[in-house]
Amino acid sequence: MENKAVSYCRVSSREQEETGYSLPSQEKLLTEYANRKELRVIKVFAVAESASGFKQRKVFSEMMDYMEKKNISILLCEKVDRLTRNLKEAVVANDWIEEDEERRIHFVKQNLTMHKYAKSDEKFRWDIEIVLAKKFISNLSEEVKKGQKEKIAQGWLPTRPPLGYKTIGEKGHKTHVVDQDKSTFILKMFELYSTGNYSLSALVDIMHENGLRNSTGRKVGKSRMHKLLTDPFYQGQIRWNDKVYPGKQKAIITEDLFSTVQAKISRKTKSPLYRKHLPVFKSKLTCRECTGTITWEIQKGHWYGHCNHYKDCDQNRWWRQEKVEESLFPLFDNVAPKTNKVLKVLEKALKESHSNEIKYHEGTQKEFNIQLEKSQNRIEAIYEDKIDGKIDTGFYDKKFAEYTKDKNNALEGLRKLNTSNTEYYEAGYAFHELASRTSEIYKSPKATVEDKRLLLSKIFSNLSINDQEIRPNYTLAFEFLREWIPIVNDTFEPVNNGSTKGSKSPISMSSPTLLRR
Repeated sequence: MENKAVSYCRVSSREQEETGYSLPSQEKLLTEYANRKELRVIKVFAVAESASGFKQRKVFSEMMDYMEKKNISILLCEKVDRLTRNLKEAVVANDWIEEDEERRIHFVKQNLTMHKYAKSDEKFRWDIEIVLAKKFISNLSEEVKKGQKEKIAQGWLPTRPPLGYKTIGEKGHKTHVVDQDKSTFILKMFELYSTGNYSLSALVDIMHENGLRNSTGRKVGKSRMHKLLTDPFYQGQIRWNDKVYPGKQKAIITEDLFSTVQAKISRKTKSPLYRKHLPVFKSKLTCRECTGTITWEIQKGHWYGHCNHYKDCDQNRWWRQEKVEESLFPLFDNVAPKTNKVLKVLEKALKESHSNEIKYHEGTQKEFNIQLEKSQNRIEAIYEDKIDGKIDTGFYDKKFAEYTKDKNNALEGLRKLNTSNTEYYEAGYAFHELASRTSEIYKSPKATVEDKRLLLSKIFSNLSINDQEIRPNYTLAFEFLREWIPIVNDTFEPVNNGSTKGSKSPISMSSPTLLRR
């Protein structure tokens, strides 16, 4: 009668694979042993080094269930530490052989066969091997954690980086760099969500349409999208075991953009639900009386908004979308320069302000560089003290974290300073140009609902409505325009011959404080 058997192979680390303990080599060894013993291996269960602890336990349980159902009484394994890595699995395996005297576990390399009536010295070897296996896996776990901690201290993530980055370098020297093919999608993803115009479901579909795929080439799901949007790795930090550490990887997004997204994704009010036909003012308009969000419904082919009275409120009016849009055009005009001359005045004012900005930049840059040098010197000093045994590990870790934080604050300050210095004038003038064309863009036949919603998010931080009027809260840039445009427009009034009349020295706008509010 031919005896059936099952083989079990396990590799716990990549080092073992590289030194002859690979899964194929184990399987070959067990097959050759089975042939010598006239056993027929009908199934091989294997666990690769990349499998999680959950996956390993699952495979072990599946194997034990399989042998029970198929009435297989022989299990082949290379060594004891390949079969059991914890006392729970050891108990399961031991109970299995104790239930039936025909059952055998062959540990090929150790020349050990366990069964119900095994000799006392064999059972003693079995017990010792289990304890040693448990000790091995505990030591391995400690070494892994030690290596991970050191990797984080160096500023690198110990595991595979999130979408948008790739790993380079050899074993022991691996680092993470920006994946140019995916990073533009990541930046776009954060920018779109920061507008408040998209729910996670909508963002998933939009990004998929634009070509975003996960590492396996599939659609990035909603839960995965949420995880990516809350990962500080993209702004240059590392989250590990619920703690955040400074990272050396290049940031894809700014801290400001990351903070904006976190405020949106954790807000109590819901993001607009994804619909094929989305009203322009979905989640954009609130009731001024009760502060509730205006609800939009289609009636006879038109969108109508109304208050749902979640709180006490006397507003019973329904607002038609087209009428609300008409009410916006005067609000657009409030921030729109009336003539090219006004634009020139604003341009000149921005340039004057920029000269003050340069002085501010130079002084602040000097302070950040001093802070950076001081922090770096402190880090090097405590490292030398640790090597010389002058301070213990606990004190070193505390001070290293403190000085590293100071260093990264200085680096981030320099980054923001350089960014604001190069984009200060260009961004300011771009807002004026946008303001001058807002109504034109909004009314364009080519403007989609998403275009209009994006435009509204750039101009208004929020809009409230009652029976009589819409009241806007402008974003900071457009609030500045709202205050200054009327003054400049009144100073330069157009006349029929194209010339302007007004004071020779219209207004001083050189205060950088006003432009940086």
